[in-house]
Amino acid sequence: MEQTLIIIKPDGVKRKLVGEILQRFERKQLIIRQLKVGIMTRDLAEEHYAHVKKFDFFEDMITYMTSSEVVYLILEGDSVIKTVRTMIGATNCLEAAPGTIRGDYGNNSYHNIIHASDSLEAARIEINRFFGS
Repeated sequence: MEQTLIIIKPDGVKRKLVGEILQRFERKQLIIRQLKVGIMTRDLAEEHYAHVKKFDFFEDMITYMTSSEVVYLILEGDSVIKTVRTMIGATNCLEAAPGTIRGDYGNNSYHNIIHASDSLEAARIEINRFFGS
C-alpha cells in the first residue's frame, strides 16, 4: 500500500473545510494513518518549498504557510498518490476542474487549499519531514 502526505493549508483550515476534505478522502476508501494540527515553522516551510525559492512569490508563500494552523495527514491506499492528485486538481485553482478540491475551493496558485505529494519519493521525504521516520 502506498502512502502520501497531505497538508490542508491555512485557507482550508480557516474556512472550515477540513471535515469536507477528509470526507472526500474517506469516500474513496483511503485510510488516514496519521493526522496532526500545527503551525508550520518558517524553517520547515522554506525546506518544503525550496523548489520555488527563485520565484517572486516565495516570501509571500512562506508567510502564508506559516500564518496559522495547517492539518498534516498521511493517507494510505492502493495508488493513493495518483488518486489524491486527481482528487485535488490542478495547482492553479483557476485551471482546476469543478469537482476537484482545488476547483471547488481554491483561490489562486498557492492559496489552493491543499498540498499532496506528487511521487513516491516525494511522499517518503515529505512524510519524514513532517512526521519523522
